[in-house]
Amino acid sequence: MGIPKRSSDLRRVLAAIVRRVAAGTRERVRIDTRSLAVFRIALGLLIVADLLLRSRNLTRFYTDQGVVPVELAVAAEPAAAYSVYAFVTSPAGVAGLFALTALVGLALAVGYYTRPMTVVAFVLVVSLDVRNPFVLSFADVLFATLLAIAVLLPLGERWSVDAVASDRPRRESTAGVATALLLGQVVVMYVVNGYHKTTSELWRSGEAAVLVLGIDEITFLFGDTLRRVPELLQLSGLVWVGMLCLAWLLLVFRGRARYLFVAAFAVAHLSMALTVRIGAFSYVCLAGLVVFVQGSGWDDLGRIGRWTRARLDGLALPLHPPTVRFETVRDRLASIAQRFPRPTATAPSRTLAAVRRRLPDPLAPHALVVVAVAGVVGVLVVAGGLSAAGVLDDDTPRSEVESGTAALVEFQTDWSIFAPVPRTTDRYYVFPARAADGTLVDAYSDRALSYERPHDELQRQHATYRERFYMVSLFDDGEVSERLAGRLAEHTCATYRTEAGATLTRIEMYRVTEEITRETIDEPAARDRSASRLFEHDCAGDGNREPLPPPSFD
Repeated sequence: MGIPKRSSDLRRVLAAIVRRVAAGTRERVRIDTRSLAVFRIALGLLIVADLLLRSRNLTRFYTDQGVVPVELAVAAEPAAAYSVYAFVTSPAGVAGLFALTALVGLALAVGYYTRPMTVVAFVLVVSLDVRNPFVLSFADVLFATLLAIAVLLPLGERWSVDAVASDRPRRESTAGVATALLLGQVVVMYVVNGYHKTTSELWRSGEAAVLVLGIDEITFLFGDTLRRVPELLQLSGLVWVGMLCLAWLLLVFRGRARYLFVAAFAVAHLSMALTVRIGAFSYVCLAGLVVFVQGSGWDDLGRIGRWTRARLDGLALPLHPPTVRFETVRDRLASIAQRFPRPTATAPSRTLAAVRRRLPDPLAPHALVVVAVAGVVGVLVVAGGLSAAGVLDDDTPRSEVESGTAALVEFQTDWSIFAPVPRTTDRYYVFPARAADGTLVDAYSDRALSYERPHDELQRQHATYRERFYMVSLFDDGEVSERLAGRLAEHTCATYRTEAGATLTRIEMYRVTEEITRETIDEPAARDRSASRLFEHDCAGDGNREPLPPPSFD
């Protein structure tokens, strides 16, 4: 009789432990719907801002008249063949797609038909990314990943047109598989990057941060000032690596401890945004961080607002306190939202609601995830049936699953921003060219031929940060990069004119590299320089291969 009793007690203890762990886990992956609303607004505004920035290179980077025609994009990224941009190649058509994507981004930001707009936004954003894979960065990869996960989340629950039009009570928070995926993705990105950094002596010593801020090609705004204090940079680098490796605490902490840790990451990203020109990475990370702010953070923000209002009321100043202005703006926005055509349930929404009603209680809140998993399983089952029927190769389903799994693992272990060994070189580009009138020019920087720096601040050499990513792609090894360089040479020959209006007869492409050391951070002239030639092209087509003056560095 004693043994069964002890077994029963053990089962109850284990069950209690499991319930406690499950409850704790659920609370740690819970996201306040106000945080989701800010996340949604950030996603929509980032889409619009990115389109405005990309529009500066619309013809050059996204049309067949530019330097990356569709067939070249497909050669680098086969998925580009399925992009909507593969079927629209004129500047006017691409501009129309840009405008459509911007409208979808705005609809997402205000929360109008939120879930359908999130799906459409994901398709359009990824289509734009794969249209020119040569200008992408980690920011684009992270943004697309967060946007994909966002499809599974109730982004329109608060502060949205959908919420104003909804008759049902709003949820204060949500927790489930989708929230765990979103929070986990941000943590994985940080921790993996931290791991990569710890494998480098430069990062372990803090020296890497000093050298990275010495790269004139990416340093701007306050970066030039900050690198004059190398000891502070070295300490900051060590602290940053430590924060990355401990990023898993973002999931362990709750309440004030969590949002204070979030604030530390936010300060780090804001400092990056003001010192290094790395595209939208800092802003995408800030959008990902906001979902870690739980209800206590918003409650504290409300207390601060009420305290501020009370203090201002006590001063009897003829001013409207910030909270009054905020409430006025909020009421006006709600009034505007009510004027929108009332969102109606779409066919997918009705189907999802029907599935939710038929699922058991534990699964009902995760109906969208269940449908997604069922869809994947269904595809695999169909593929298996087609294999059995001889329509597909016998190993197709298994090989696809294996390759997909391998790709996912590789993707999640490749967050190597400035890691493992950070770049410690500056570089600029010189395109020596001979014009029809005999003039020698640098066709890249539009100046008389010189192999010296085109600017003291090398980041000014590139009109946009995506231009810098594109130039890096030119010097990758492989046939695609060679074709890319050939296309750029042809495009430059066709479009470049000297001040006298002369066309080019011959062009070459060089990259000049400067080795950065601690001693030469602020003395570029003292750095060791070398040049590598990428490509040469006969613009006139007359077979004249008379060499151009090569670079010579003493």
